[in-house]
Amino acid sequence: MTSWTEELTRARLHVVSGKGGTGKTTVSAALALALATGGRRVLLVEVEGRQGIAQLFDRAPLPYSEERIASAPGGGEVHALAVDAEAALLEYLAMFYNLGFAGRTLRKMGAIEFATTLAPGLRDVLLTGKVKECVNRTGPDGRHVYDAVVLDAPPTGRVVKFLDVTKAMADLAKVGPIKGQSDGVVRLLHSGDTAVHLVALLEEMPVRETLDAVTELDGADLRPGAVLVNRVQPVRLPARSLPVAAEGRLDESRVRAGLRTAGLDLDEFTLEGLVDETVEHAIRVRSQQEAKELLSESDLPTLELPDLTDGVDVAALYELAEALVAAGVR
Repeated sequence: MTSWTEELTRARLHVVSGKGGTGKTTVSAALALALATGGRRVLLVEVEGRQGIAQLFDRAPLPYSEERIASAPGGGEVHALAVDAEAALLEYLAMFYNLGFAGRTLRKMGAIEFATTLAPGLRDVLLTGKVKECVNRTGPDGRHVYDAVVLDAPPTGRVVKFLDVTKAMADLAKVGPIKGQSDGVVRLLHSGDTAVHLVALLEEMPVRETLDAVTELDGADLRPGAVLVNRVQPVRLPARSLPVAAEGRLDESRVRAGLRTAGLDLDEFTLEGLVDETVEHAIRVRSQQEAKELLSESDLPTLELPDLTDGVDVAALYELAEALVAAGVR
């Protein structure tokens, strides 16, 4: 496992993506808590309309406003925002065109849905535009309101398209406020202030999709950050025993003798079950090791998060955040 880098510490927007089922939202929440540790103020944003953040923190569905949802060790705070494309468009119309009342009328007419259907890229522009506004917002003292923003982004299969708003805007606007807004988004996403982290499991398909995503991000001039390997299971066998166990060549008599030395005398049925579990564990460990070797091709910082056998609740999020802090996240 490698550590968080100084370059990643300087990033202010942390985009988190991953293949579906890897625990992307859970890792996003843990990362937000880790970044907030030590007294920082962090905003956790979701854009897919799933209310995943509210579910993780055992809260009612989040409104379209920034809500404080957790405290972090050392006096930090995590706030959360569920961005809604329609609400973002109304906000945009009010901000740039002074069309607050007209915007509400448009919503009743269904014009907003029509607009985003007519220009599908507009939805992503609105969502990323709101994220940009949160990252850049400053208070009366001129300091950023949030020390960092964590974005729970779409899965790896479409994250580059979501982030690469340059292409979407080419067909939407050449001049005017929306062009200026999109240019600001492009500058942020393609700058050193943004890092795109990828959540993976130590399995062949998630690892290969992660490597494909790194290549795609590089091709779009978007900066890959760290690979956050989720649900890593501990190795419970000595290294010398793994190859033998993975090949199913365990000597039951030696296992029985070792157990008796430890004061355990198991019946035949229980012993056979224990041997079978040992073989399965060794095969799983060998598979994890092969996935790690494949993942090393990315040449990115790789941080591991433990497998939580009791499921994910708020306490588990703090446990994962603690593991990230131990790996250097700050």
